[in-house]
Amino acid sequence: MNLAPLTFTGKHADLVPLSMAHHDDLIDAVRDGELWNLWYTFIPTPERMAAEIERRLKLHEAGSMQPFSVVDVRSGRAVGMTTYMNIDAPNRRVEIGSTWYRRSVQRTPINTECKRMLLAHAFDSLNCIAVEFRTHWFNHASRAGIERLGAKLDGVLRAHQIAANGSLRDTCVYSITAAEWPAVRAHLDHQLTKPRG
Repeated sequence: MNLAPLTFTGKHADLVPLSMAHHDDLIDAVRDGELWNLWYTFIPTPERMAAEIERRLKLHEAGSMQPFSVVDVRSGRAVGMTTYMNIDAPNRRVEIGSTWYRRSVQRTPINTECKRMLLAHAFDSLNCIAVEFRTHWFNHASRAGIERLGAKLDGVLRAHQIAANGSLRDTCVYSITAAEWPAVRAHLDHQLTKPRG
């Protein structure tokens, strides 16, 4: 899978290659809601933001991740991160994950639009067979968001990982297949054009 730099331009958000230039915006973003306190997911503290950017960039160099900063079109500032990860080029599969957004843009069109752009590239340009999403069993907001996209639950990997607090993570694995993409695309386009109250 080609990991050349990619930029996606949307009405609400742009996805641009993650870089250290986004560091200060991302620190401000993570402070909106103190997101690092969510025990069931990993979101860096302000003090660990530089290390997290470096970690994602090293995974990009190794060919296993393509990291993006999510830039709010209105403000021009980075408001979160997302990635293509667990890239499996021979089987034409990729995961969209390691995603987080500042609290003030959650439940806005930004996430839907970002997922729409990433899914379109995965299916229409990379010819993926399936795109995965994974999240913690207890991350109910993430699970609901993934299901709103139109992804289906493949299963739960029980006691899949050991969390930073020592607890065992049950990982919910969702996917959208290539055959489902036309219907999911129509659904996402509808979500992005319908009036929001």
